[in-house]
Amino acid sequence: MTPSPLAISELFSVAGKTVIVTGGSRGIGEMIAAGFLANGARVIITSRKADVCDATAARLAEASGGDCRSVPADLATVEGIDGFVAAIADEPRIDVLINNAGASWGAPVEEFPEVGWDKVMDTNVKGVFFLTQRLLPQLEAAATPEDPARVINVGSVDGIRTPTFDTWSYGPSKAAVHALSRQMAARLAPRNILVNAIAPGPFPTWMLSTGVGTGGDVEATDWDAVGRTVPRGRVGTPEDIAGAAIFLASRAGAFTVGDVLTCDGGIVVA
Repeated sequence: MTPSPLAISELFSVAGKTVIVTGGSRGIGEMIAAGFLANGARVIITSRKADVCDATAARLAEASGGDCRSVPADLATVEGIDGFVAAIADEPRIDVLINNAGASWGAPVEEFPEVGWDKVMDTNVKGVFFLTQRLLPQLEAAATPEDPARVINVGSVDGIRTPTFDTWSYGPSKAAVHALSRQMAARLAPRNILVNAIAPGPFPTWMLSTGVGTGGDVEATDWDAVGRTVPRGRVGTPEDIAGAAIFLASRAGAFTVGDVLTCDGGIVVA
């Protein structure tokens, strides 16, 4: 008997899911959070700066008419992670965890400091592992064989190809995220928790604006010029990255396990 295919509205639905987006106050994290809110999910965002996190949550909630909760935390330390987990202890179940919080550091190889190595590795790798570890009970509470819980780790094309900038710890940290995602996927899939990664290319974010020389001024950056270096001829949009995350979090992505999904306009293949 041939099963009836699901309609798009069911196949890609994330309505009613509780979603955590780390680093959700700006950049790719904010784009992903907005995408889930627009499609009926309830979203918890976290970032280090409480005022910025609170303001973004309020703005996203107003724009979407949805429920966006701000829980500020420093996820680069185990103490910060434990504080965040304690703050959301009232959440009985987490359907989707998106480990997006990230840091970078640029300096010539001869001058690259230990603090730049440790900050990036602690935020981008250690934080991903220990937050996921601490939230396993709430992820398992949401997980069923028919609708597994999801962990989506945000890596980077710089973890696949040689980075353009002298960000010596960033590329290795993102390669580690990809490897960690595959190992987590193998161990957690039998527990109905599916782990995948997304490797974004250039998006109009504060972090990339610092790399291209505008010092974090997103509005002043010539994103058209950056886009001309991409085979697709543009930088990424909120729809691109939110769409990738929603695919992995929905029924459409329920048989995708341990993948590193590039969302880069063709940079890696080119």
